[in-house]
Amino acid sequence: MDILFATNNPHKAEEAAKLLGPAFHILLPSSLGLEGDIPETHDTIAENSAEKALFIWKKFGRICFSDDTGLEIDALGGAPGVYSARYAGESKNPADNRRKVLGQLDGVPFEKRTARFRCAVTLVEPVTEGQSGFKTTVFEGTCEGHIALAESEGVQGFGYDSIFIPNGMECTMAEVSLEVKNELSHRGKAMRELAKYLSAKK
Repeated sequence: MDILFATNNPHKAEEAAKLLGPAFHILLPSSLGLEGDIPETHDTIAENSAEKALFIWKKFGRICFSDDTGLEIDALGGAPGVYSARYAGESKNPADNRRKVLGQLDGVPFEKRTARFRCAVTLVEPVTEGQSGFKTTVFEGTCEGHIALAESEGVQGFGYDSIFIPNGMECTMAEVSLEVKNELSHRGKAMRELAKYLSAKK
């Protein structure tokens, strides 16, 4: 099954392909000629996820899904949350985002640096083959952990992975293989639910 993923992030696409498996072929909007950012203008992760999926559905009229993910840090009142990608500015520079988080947590002991990744995956699909109606289904996942005292040298992840230590582990997300990350990550949990749903419909 060909399925459109509403993202311009190749790292997300790689993770999604591993999670969905060979029965699904992921297409990116850029491969269909769409350039520029996909809008995400809402104040919650779930709303942003739905906005991105519906934007792609309206452009191409074919089955698609999106994800929106946020890092919630308790010591920062839940920030960066929905603004995770642009926490340090509209340039969406991951290294700047990590530096800002670590700077804001300077002096906060490890046990008080509790945090979680939260992910919402939205699927948009036709109601009936050949008809113009559509329906949306949302799949969610979370991963609890702590923010590290310093950035790790791991290179396997992206975004905030190099400063996030999942509960039960002694290393960051960036220091484990993609297979291990997909087993425990917020996106992995939500995407596995999506895969189950799609496989049941085949």
